[in-house]
Amino acid sequence: MSTRLSVRQEDWTFKEPFGIAGDVSYSEPAIVVELQDGDLVGRGEAEGIYYFDETTASMIEQVKQVTADVESGAKRMDLLDLLPPGGARCAIDSALWDLEAKRAGKRAWDLAGLELKRIVTVFTIGLEEEPTEMARKAAAAAEQPMLKIKLDADRPVEKIEAIRAARPDASIVIDVNEAWSFKQLVEVAPRLHGLGVTMIEQPLPRGADAELEGYQSPLPLCADESCVHLGEVGEVAARYQMINIKLDKSGGLTHGLEIVREARKRDLGLMVGCMCGTSLAMAPAFVIGLACDFHDLDGPLLFEHDRPHGMKYSNGVVSPPCPDLWG
Repeated sequence: MSTRLSVRQEDWTFKEPFGIAGDVSYSEPAIVVELQDGDLVGRGEAEGIYYFDETTASMIEQVKQVTADVESGAKRMDLLDLLPPGGARCAIDSALWDLEAKRAGKRAWDLAGLELKRIVTVFTIGLEEEPTEMARKAAAAAEQPMLKIKLDADRPVEKIEAIRAARPDASIVIDVNEAWSFKQLVEVAPRLHGLGVTMIEQPLPRGADAELEGYQSPLPLCADESCVHLGEVGEVAARYQMINIKLDKSGGLTHGLEIVREARKRDLGLMVGCMCGTSLAMAPAFVIGLACDFHDLDGPLLFEHDRPHGMKYSNGVVSPPCPDLWG
């Protein structure tokens, strides 16, 4: 029986409004691709790249453009030529990995040549206007040992001071989502270092971060929006010490693993991230997380509910996905 591809849109509601620099969301739209081969079904989820104006409609259209190719036997490596990096390729690639694992009777990390290890994820504290509200959220996440704090240009040090007072025990990284100027980075980085922050993610806008070349930051800087695919690794290596690999950006696990290999050649640290998403999106990200130093796989914890057979979270520790979910 030949493989059949289907795609649909879903919408997942956040427990609380989720804020980042420049945006507040109440739910997260996603696409899900399913590949059926007899009794076997491979699935993949993607949220897309919002700062490239990807929508569920645009991703679904891209999926439809290559449906005939995939049903005719196109493989994961073929997708790298059929589609650009982004959510559509990610969803199909993830479904192909899942189907391949089911056909082989193996787990996806074995197919990828990676060994299981203990993964501890950060828990994201969304941006709020007032430091006291962010501190409240941090205190409410007392069981989470690692926090990722969303910040913008408004009083970033004051917000971290409030969070640190509420959670003196927590490991803290921050994500600025392109909201600072170079001047503000230089000003606040030493103060944040003094508050025990261990990493700053994407402080400057994509395409406007050349000033980072030669800058000796007191904290490691991690490229997120500035590094989407393999071709951008060389440029960011001169500006950042780490790369955040998100499968929605790379267009799936297959290309993400290529980024891992190139980043390690350049002695760059690695973080696996997510565009929120349910456990179905976290599962392939978990696999690439086995090759990473930092992990941001908390998407399901931000939603009112997760899908069946979801991944388990306990005090920050993320369980491997079960076969009934993916891979």
